[in-house]
Parts: sequence; structure tokens; C-alpha cells
Amino acid sequence: MAKKIGYDDTPFLPGTRWRVHDGNRPQPKVVRPGTFSTQDVPGKPPSDAIILFDGTDLSKWRSCVDGGPARWKVENGYMEVAPGTGDIETIEHFGDCQLHIEWQAPAESSGEGQAKSNSGVFLMGRYEVQVLDCYNNITYPDGTTGAIYGQYPPLVNACRPPGEWQVYDIIWEAPRFDGDRLIRPAYITVLFNGVVIHNHTPLYGRTGHRQLPRYEPHPPIGPLRLQDHGDVVRFRNIWYRLLKRYDEV
Repeated sequence: MAKKIGYDDTPFLPGTRWRVHDGNRPQPKVVRPGTFSTQDVPGKPPSDAIILFDGTDLSKWRSCVDGGPARWKVENGYMEVAPGTGDIETIEHFGDCQLHIEWQAPAESSGEGQAKSNSGVFLMGRYEVQVLDCYNNITYPDGTTGAIYGQYPPLVNACRPPGEWQVYDIIWEAPRFDGDRLIRPAYITVLFNGVVIHNHTPLYGRTGHRQLPRYEPHPPIGPLRLQDHGDVVRFRNIWYRLLKRYDEV
């Protein structure tokens, strides 16, 4: 006789078909956790991660200028912005996700303010988490490292020095539209080098420069875009996991 798991005489949880301690509720999917990166070696992603860049080539990316192959440089396990070639984006589109991306301002990074290793991580090609070297570098707060550009400064400045790898772990919930009507804004949580800098923060809309952000209806999925702002910035170990609802296997 099979061992009974859980209970079938407990109350139903509100709004669900599951009882408290219900043994028939779907078991969580088994995922092997990844490993942490070091400065020299990227960590390994979780077993269910979808790899966007593993340090070898840009076959999963294309140019935002002409839709052709991405023209950034790849060497030593990282991709590097080739200034003047334009932004690049993933061929694959996705929506709600857990995103991991590592970036580096070169040790010889120069300039100041917004002109110091400037780039950006654009969720769905529209919503920017700022990339900038703000280690001992001051700029306007909603444009500093890790800011939701033009909307929210990070809660803290957790920058490592230039030449060291920085890590963004992002939880992204895409906005929801009903036709042309926004019914729920986008939400974002960001950990920067392991430190929370945004906590389930609602976005005002699409990223812009010197203008109020606003939403424009768009599909429920989109590409990940990385910005060529004219500065040399490096990226490595980029992957994402789709976010699913409870009991969705």
C-alpha cells in the first residue's frame, strides 16, 4: 500500500482547488542550483536556465541597427561593446523572468558622470537598468549604476571598483495590457552584487531621456537589449529563467 502524502480533510485555500497540506498538489520541479561567480571564473547557471551568452559567440544576438549579426567583440569569455556599432538584442523574446547578467567597466575606465563606462540593460527592449561606473563617480541619482533610468535611483550604491565584475540579478514582471489599456504596470526587483537595490518596484513606463516615462502597448514578450553608448563595457554569463505561476509545471 502506497504511503499517504498530505491530507484530504482540511479546508480549501481561498481561490484555489487545493486543501491545506494537500498531497495531490503538484510537486515543485527539481532544479539543480547554479554556482557563484568569482572575479576570474563565471558561475554555472541553474539547470533550467536558458543561456543567452556563454562566453563563446554572439549567435543568440543580433544588431539593433540592421537586424544582422551582432558586431561586438568576443574574447576571453566576455563580449565587449564595439563603440559605434550600435545596440544588440537577443533573437529570443521572453517576458516574466529571472535574469542574471554580469558586467565590467575596464580598469582603465576614464571620464566622469554619465561618460564613465555607460551602457544599459533593457528588459523587453524598452525598460532600462542603468550600467555605469559609479565607483567614486557622482551623477544624477536616477541615472546612477543600477537605477531604473529616469525613474528610480538604486536604494544604495553597491559598485565594485572598475576592473572587477559586477552582477545584476533581476526579477522582472512584464506590464499587462488589455488592448491599448494598461491594466498592471511592470514590476522589477534588482540585486546588485548581492545587495537589494529595487524591491518589487512598479515602473512608470518605457525608459526615455529627459522626459516623463509612459507606457505604450506592446506584446507580452520582447528581447533583452544591451546598449552601445559609445563606451567600452564588457558582459558575461547571461542567462534567464522563465517565471511561472504556482503549481505550473
